[in-house]
Amino acid sequence: MSKSIFIENGRIVDPSQNLDAVANLLVINGKVAGINVDPAGVDPEMPRYDAKGLLVLPGLVDMHVHLREPGYEDAETVASGSLAAVAGGFTTIICCPNTNPPIDTTANVALIRELASKARRCNVYPMCCISKGRKGQEMAELGLLFESGAIACSDDGSSVEDDALMRRALSYCKMFNKAVLCHEESSALVRGGVMHEGRVSNILGLGGMPAVAEDVMVARDIALAESVDGKLHIMHVSSEGAIAFIRRAKARGVNVTAEVTPHHLTLTDEELRSFDSNYKMNPPLRSAKHVKACIDGLVDGTIDVIATDHAPHTAEKKLQEINVAPFGIIGLETALSLCVETLVAPGLLTWSQLVEKMSLNPSRILGLKKGTLQEGADADVTIVDPELQWTFTPNLNHSKSSNSPYFGRSFKGRAVATIVDGEIRYTF
Repeated sequence: MSKSIFIENGRIVDPSQNLDAVANLLVINGKVAGINVDPAGVDPEMPRYDAKGLLVLPGLVDMHVHLREPGYEDAETVASGSLAAVAGGFTTIICCPNTNPPIDTTANVALIRELASKARRCNVYPMCCISKGRKGQEMAELGLLFESGAIACSDDGSSVEDDALMRRALSYCKMFNKAVLCHEESSALVRGGVMHEGRVSNILGLGGMPAVAEDVMVARDIALAESVDGKLHIMHVSSEGAIAFIRRAKARGVNVTAEVTPHHLTLTDEELRSFDSNYKMNPPLRSAKHVKACIDGLVDGTIDVIATDHAPHTAEKKLQEINVAPFGIIGLETALSLCVETLVAPGLLTWSQLVEKMSLNPSRILGLKKGTLQEGADADVTIVDPELQWTFTPNLNHSKSSNSPYFGRSFKGRAVATIVDGEIRYTF
């Protein structure tokens, strides 16, 4: 397949260049070769894509994806997850290490890279564990894991509750300029919890997961990062208190960044009245005031990134009673459309600001040479039809799992072509 393409007449939105204009984009041998190139000077045999009326964006980057392989291939594989990614407009994804066995060895890092290479959908970078076995007791061989291709480290799914271990990891990762990505929750405070602790959980008689469980761990990790000048990234932030801690830390110069998921921007704990386990996730869906805080945090720059926390589970597991069903939903194929609907359409974010949150900022945090259409950059491109009306249905779902609360929901706007390394890998 050709790695060269001429994309004509599209509205190119690239915040790395402060660019938002109708122009042409030339790609040669998998690299961006120029913008505003005269069509008359382009090889007539080169493949062309007419993007009139469409947005041409740097490829979307999702820094929080669960691909489940190895160990849970019944729910997702690297191949199926990366197909769902390109269907959602993502050209690069970072896979979490809570697999079985966990990604805490160089062999497992190599396995993910090999599986991604065979799938040939999007760029897939493995994230390694902070602690061996994700047990929170002994630091993993981080130096070797980074050298073998791990892009960052996290024990996602669990917090590192040992203060000394967490501080040591932040200090050690600083030598490699790598971010420590943290799932923030006090296990003692959420034990037995099913949903956000509040009025709805009391009415339903379901175990609560209080917002303060997130707040206290965010505050601790900010303090630890500040003490060693480490690079801290807060995963799937969901509480008003945590966002306030992050805002104050940034104001005094702490090297902390944060992400929020589309579902924490669009759903509340009221959804759990249905007892539908597709609304059960961790962090839990919270009350409306927390949703507003998340949106406000995005708008004022406290929250840097929108990430999906794509978390597939088999139907058999999700059909269990809500108190035993696993946490998590899939999200790669609805993320962009939800953000357009919730953030761009109401005028809360511009397209350029949305691209920052979904492409440029995650690339910068992870040290990836992605998120830009500057000349010489990798030709990873997402083409979006902002006016396209579509409905998310099971037959449009490319994940192996179907644990989504968004089936049947209609949207305006979606990715219609995903180009990776100069090749069209998906069209809608």
